Amino acid sequence: MILYRLKERFQLSLRQDKEKHQEIHLSPIALQPAQSEAKTAHSMVQPEQAPKVPNVVVDSQGRCTPEIKASTSTSVCPSPFKMKPIGLQERRGSNVSLTLDMSSLGNVEPFVAIPTPREKVAMEYLQSASRILTRSQLRDVVASSHLLQSEFMEIPMNFVDPKEIDIPRHGTKNRYKTILPNPHSRVCLRPKNVTDSLSTYINANYIRGYSGKEKAFIATQGPMINTVNDFWQMVWQEDSPVIVMITKLKEKNEKCVLYWPEKRGIYGKVEVLVISVNECENYTIRNLVLKQGSHTQLVKHYWYTSWPDHKTPDSAQPLLQLMLDVEEDRLTSEGRGPVVVHCSAGIGRTGCFIATSIGCQQLKEEGVVDALNIVCQLRVDRGGMVQTSEQYEFLHHALCLYESRLSAETVQ
Repeated sequence: MILYRLKERFQLSLRQDKEKHQEIHLSPIALQPAQSEAKTAHSMVQPEQAPKVPNVVVDSQGRCTPEIKASTSTSVCPSPFKMKPIGLQERRGSNVSLTLDMSSLGNVEPFVAIPTPREKVAMEYLQSASRILTRSQLRDVVASSHLLQSEFMEIPMNFVDPKEIDIPRHGTKNRYKTILPNPHSRVCLRPKNVTDSLSTYINANYIRGYSGKEKAFIATQGPMINTVNDFWQMVWQEDSPVIVMITKLKEKNEKCVLYWPEKRGIYGKVEVLVISVNECENYTIRNLVLKQGSHTQLVKHYWYTSWPDHKTPDSAQPLLQLMLDVEEDRLTSEGRGPVVVHCSAGIGRTGCFIATSIGCQQLKEEGVVDALNIVCQLRVDRGGMVQTSEQYEFLHHALCLYESRLSAETVQ
């Protein structure tokens, strides 16, 4: 009996000691707010001294025993995965989506599948975009500068990655390193040497005309000192009846070299003779004869100089008249090759001229015009055609002016 009572007192003493031990370990939980914030701030600077967080363990008899473990998290929140980073905008498919609570994935909007490649989307737009304007709608849209600018900004540029042109040292023949000919429609010169691929290269593209007519135009850069022979070889090879030049030789910087002679010049295998020169108000016309061996070709060269540097003309009238003169020459040269058009880079003013020509034909034949579709078609053939929103607006002004001419002719 005595031994039993001694044992009972010993167990009671152990139980009391255990309860006191629990109270000592539980005391850190009751931190004051200021103390808690101070320790959290300190832990963010020195993570290895992170505050200890009590963890409750249930033993085999169903009793709760607090246990101390050092926390490796610097966050005050027990589950850092439920927090969204401050200052980040969450969107589907972004890395921020990884911060979602993994236990609630069933309620989260699913990730987007792999997106369509940008190039494919751009090409689909260029091949399908359209906004047909009646004559009255064309007059209305010309007055809406903001609408035209917004529409222009949606059109993909379709510029070429240099890696797409597999011709060594082709960069030596480009006036601007970022303005390159789109491979599928580029003009290939007949090689002087079969093993020299560079001799086939010229920064020029075939451009489709009204109703998708193949090779109606050639858009090219202004000749450089080392590409003048290539230029005349292309004019000869393609049997081009007309050359349209829409740039000065120099506008702050060199825009184009003087690539024709005063009277007679030989460029590679092509001899160029100047037969006559006619000075008009806004452009100069040269009648040329090209010779190679016993063969000759007649070429008309238009040099339009009244387009101001880095701007658009105050009036569309001179450009429109140039377009009408060139169109007349094209019709009288039926069966010959493309009309060659160039400025400096071969995309801005060149694009305006070609788009105006196509749009005027469409107005005349159909009574409507789709300038958006025309520019998209041009950019499929050569990236960046009609280079700025100002040029896009100018194109519409030129078309509107032509439409008023057609209306006047109808009344008469």
